[in-house]
Amino acid sequence: MADLEIERQTTNTVAAQDEDILATFGYKQELKRDWGLAHNFGVSFSIISVITGLTTLFSYGLNTGGPAVMSIGWIVVSFFTLMVATAMGEIVSAIPTSGGPYFWAALMAPPRWSAFAAWITGWFNLLGQVAVTTGISFGLANLIATVATVKSPDYAPTPAKTIGIYAAVLVSHGLVNTFGVRVLKYLNNVSIVLHSAGVTALAIAVLAKAPKHQPASFVFGYLNDGTGIDGAPGWGERASPAYLAVCGSLLAQYTLTGFDASAHLSEETRKASWSAPIGVVSSVGFSAIFGLLVLLAFLFSIQDFAAVLGSKYEQPVLQILIDIFGEDGALVLFSLIILCVWHCGLFSMTSNSRMMFAFARDGGIHPFFHHVDVRFKSPIRAVWLAATLSFILALPSLGSSVAFAAATSIATIGLYISYGIPILLGLIWHKEFTAMKGPFNLGGLSRVIAFIAVAWIISITVFFVLPTANPVTSQTLNYTVVAVGIIAVGATTAWILWARRWFTGPAAEVMEAMRLGVDLTEPRVEENESEKGVKTTGATAESS
Repeated sequence: MADLEIERQTTNTVAAQDEDILATFGYKQELKRDWGLAHNFGVSFSIISVITGLTTLFSYGLNTGGPAVMSIGWIVVSFFTLMVATAMGEIVSAIPTSGGPYFWAALMAPPRWSAFAAWITGWFNLLGQVAVTTGISFGLANLIATVATVKSPDYAPTPAKTIGIYAAVLVSHGLVNTFGVRVLKYLNNVSIVLHSAGVTALAIAVLAKAPKHQPASFVFGYLNDGTGIDGAPGWGERASPAYLAVCGSLLAQYTLTGFDASAHLSEETRKASWSAPIGVVSSVGFSAIFGLLVLLAFLFSIQDFAAVLGSKYEQPVLQILIDIFGEDGALVLFSLIILCVWHCGLFSMTSNSRMMFAFARDGGIHPFFHHVDVRFKSPIRAVWLAATLSFILALPSLGSSVAFAAATSIATIGLYISYGIPILLGLIWHKEFTAMKGPFNLGGLSRVIAFIAVAWIISITVFFVLPTANPVTSQTLNYTVVAVGIIAVGATTAWILWARRWFTGPAAEVMEAMRLGVDLTEPRVEENESEKGVKTTGATAESS
């Protein structure tokens, strides 16, 4: 019994400390805080979901650079992404709130620019969050439609049918996030097992069962350019192999995206100042390792490169599995992949809704979406806003052959711009940021890592708006630049015309107090004096 009492006291102390830290940012505890470090890590690990990115973009990778760009690109992109995650980890340790990047930007910018920094960062983060959910769940819809053709050759997966499957996937994620909040952390545990032990077993089985293996010269040295359409030359010929390589790096960079989920779930995580940054960094590190293992397993096990590229299923990973295990065995293993992708989409919507909830709380979007259901302790309105916007973003797929690749580019650019703004602010105003730092502190390496992270984000922002198919037509246009441009121009214009008059971002007095080192959880002097005056008056009245 004594041990039980000590455990309860410790838990209560930790909970009180977490609530006090949240109170310093001007917020009360509204969401249920019962997630631990493993759960926090698991959400980002599940959203990164290497098997999701690799499976849904494998065809893109084979055609845009081929095995050489896919393998070497993964290693290069993993290094720079880890730099971004490490720089972000230092920030979330200092500022563990559900708002994530936009709140960081507000706090780290000079007071004059604080609200504008929060506004722009918030809208880019919102765009990226919606596009990530779109990319994951729409990719899942494509996988389900493809599987249906294996045993039903007469089934034709038209864009309209795929959109219908996509809608059903979004509804399933919305329902779990609405009514199943209490089981999310248990589903999270399942997801961790699927994405680690399950995916590792899949990779080992593929390597062990494959009748033959490709040489290392193929995996690390073969460059394939399939970006030309209808006999047109590819971008490797029209521009250069380097152009092909930077476009092909989208596979790795899109896959290693979404790790800000650990920050968005920080108000539901115990010891968030430590658990959230560890969740951010470790999810990227483990995903880079698992992803390389899976990617190399698939590439080394390709039996016939031309047959995989021209697969009648139009899904190279499925074709690789069929070539090795036959149709029945491939369907079993592909079902494991589909299950992983479903969990990935589920937790992407969870993260997405928390960001929208926090942005509404601070006035970035309509306050209608700042609402937590009393019974389920879930921001239900934000959940269905996320589902609706994700559905709308996929509608161009009805008339565009590159819509999915564009959605992944939008997700990558939108999220990484929102990551980069607060990192850049911390780099420029480093002295002020140093005063805020939490337990995850990079010390002398802080500015070096931040500089590398910002330089990489600027580079990929340029890379992923470039056209990836030649010739460029209305069907092959990379509309990433349109979507990102609409957010950039629209958010800036809205700020100039009206938002600057009413949007103050996170409470200005809270941010100023933090810059001055004032602890808002301590009673103010004026309140103490007032209380003393009341007590004195009461004493005088009693004596008379």
